[in-house]
Amino acid sequence: MSEENFWDDIEHANNINKECANLKKIITTVEKIEIEIVDNLELINMLEENELNALTNEIDKMFSEIEELEINTLLNDKFDNLNCYLEIHPGAGGTESCDWASMLMRMYERFCEKNNYKYEIIDEQKGDEAGIKSAVLLIRGYFAYGYFKGEKGIHRLVRISPFDSNARRHTSFASVSITPEFDKNIDIEIKESDLKIDVYHSSGAGGQSVNTSNSAVRITHIPSKVVVTCQNERSQLKNKDQAMKMLKSKLYQLEEERKEKELNKIKGINESNEWGSQIRNYVLEPYKLVKDLRSGYESSNVDKILDGDILKIMESVLKAKVANTCESSENMEA
Repeated sequence: MSEENFWDDIEHANNINKECANLKKIITTVEKIEIEIVDNLELINMLEENELNALTNEIDKMFSEIEELEINTLLNDKFDNLNCYLEIHPGAGGTESCDWASMLMRMYERFCEKNNYKYEIIDEQKGDEAGIKSAVLLIRGYFAYGYFKGEKGIHRLVRISPFDSNARRHTSFASVSITPEFDKNIDIEIKESDLKIDVYHSSGAGGQSVNTSNSAVRITHIPSKVVVTCQNERSQLKNKDQAMKMLKSKLYQLEEERKEKELNKIKGINESNEWGSQIRNYVLEPYKLVKDLRSGYESSNVDKILDGDILKIMESVLKAKVANTCESSENMEA
């Protein structure tokens, strides 16, 4: 960072700067906890037994900080420190599923606001009656991909439908996919002949929110059938640049996943199907319960979770995946 030409490449410099900030945060936390442990041990030796209760809150806080450091050790995959794209698509079920997809979108937005992540809505297609048909968010912040990658999969909601005049219980599904935001220098070649590019009017709430020119862009990569869209900018050129960046990230991720599967096959490691299918249930009727099917995490405080309180679930998934990987390795050695 002290080199004269460090800021010549802004994007690369920002990535290095972010990595440096992440490392400083970890080091500062370790040093702080180390000092607190020494101070508290000295204080314990000085206090009488009936005075030790005064330290309880301080020690509980310290254990929470240590637990956060333990989570950081799990964020060691290749792309965990990158920003990410989060996509939401409703399943079959019309208005019900579209509404559920919008509830998930709100949940992730609230999580970002509460945990110092910045998000940008890259694309949003409103439902015909309610909710959304699809949405793409770009999420920036501390190990964004590392935390959000565990949200990939099918999310299931059970509730009394607000759209059913007979007040019957309905089950809705929505899928979430997570893609790291790779920098512009990733090594992947895309042929112009493999692309189908469509432009259209961007959607909005009406009035000045609607762009009357064909600024929204949809790009289809014909060989892989990957589709990306962008409509957050008023400029068609800027939307196309953002869509191409998303497409490169998706194709690069697909190639990395293919290589990883081949390597796991050679090693004899089989990943459980549950990691890529239905991952979590949100039940509002006849009782209230959120359960992650991979980590086993449960909470009856569904309203709080739907309002963005999902950090504990994310951390439980990180721990469970590490445990799952270790178990696969042990079985292979056996």
